[in-house]
Amino acid sequence: MGIRLLLYLGLLIIGGIFGYKGFGGEKLNSKLGIIQTICLLFLLFIMGVRMGLDEKVISSFLELGLQALIISVFTIVFSVLLVMSVKKYVVKNMKQGEQKNEL
Repeated sequence: MGIRLLLYLGLLIIGGIFGYKGFGGEKLNSKLGIIQTICLLFLLFIMGVRMGLDEKVISSFLELGLQALIISVFTIVFSVLLVMSVKKYVVKNMKQGEQKNEL
């Protein structure tokens, strides 16, 4: 497990360096959205196959689905609340900064 995680992290870092240095080129850069979508769909397909093959997942599908729904709802609600509170703070500070600049 540890070696696989290091491999993923290494690939992420190498990809970040390639992107930062601009090794991909403009042609590859214009196609990245399509490549990411295809890879994401492939990953979702593989995850679905693995879930379908696991009897434990199938037998506890409703329980897992309910837990996933609860976690998702709480994540969305608290993310929105956090963004709203930070936005109010940032907008308030920006207005105060503009008022100081006007004086």
